[in-house]
Amino acid sequence: MSEQSGWVYSDIVKQHFMYPRNVLDDNEDFQADGEGMVGDVRCGDEMMFAIKVGKEKGIISDCRWKTYGCASAIASTSILSEAVKGMPLDEAFNVSPKDIAKKLGGLPEHKIHCSVLGDKALRAAINDYYKRNNMLPKVKEDKDRIICQCMNVTDHEIEDAVLEGVRTMLELQEHTKLGTVCGQCKDEANELMNKYIKKHFS
Repeated sequence: MSEQSGWVYSDIVKQHFMYPRNVLDDNEDFQADGEGMVGDVRCGDEMMFAIKVGKEKGIISDCRWKTYGCASAIASTSILSEAVKGMPLDEAFNVSPKDIAKKLGGLPEHKIHCSVLGDKALRAAINDYYKRNNMLPKVKEDKDRIICQCMNVTDHEIEDAVLEGVRTMLELQEHTKLGTVCGQCKDEANELMNKYIKKHFS
């Protein structure tokens, strides 16, 4: 597809979308050592990531995944699944959406949020492995922190809004309804929004 017809993805994205690697086949007997599920198919995106940990403990030897998502989500998870094979669990846990987008040769800014599904599901799978193997001190689970008490908006919802394209306080309020009652959370919310913009897009 030519640029004139609107194709905005790199050739690497196209390859991983058209021919995704390590997708879990329904008939495949993949014995996972850890599984993670994130998202909600009712909202449009859901991701499952499964890992095997080799005899050399702490190294991902193989992985599979399935998703209900867009081309960016499919390509992002495909290239992530290739990248983490042979990677130590601690290193794989810290792979970021920015790392994934870089491996893909970039993603349109409004599609960066799609790359978040894969790394979240991978982290959930790694945590599941630790739990199954009674390694609870190594489990790291993100806990939502409520920023706007009136509208019950969390820090993760602010990050998700940034990943979906929010760049101003007005856009954040329109997206989440944050700060539309008492307004006491606006300064903290604005600071968080700018932190997430810098984290994902600088």
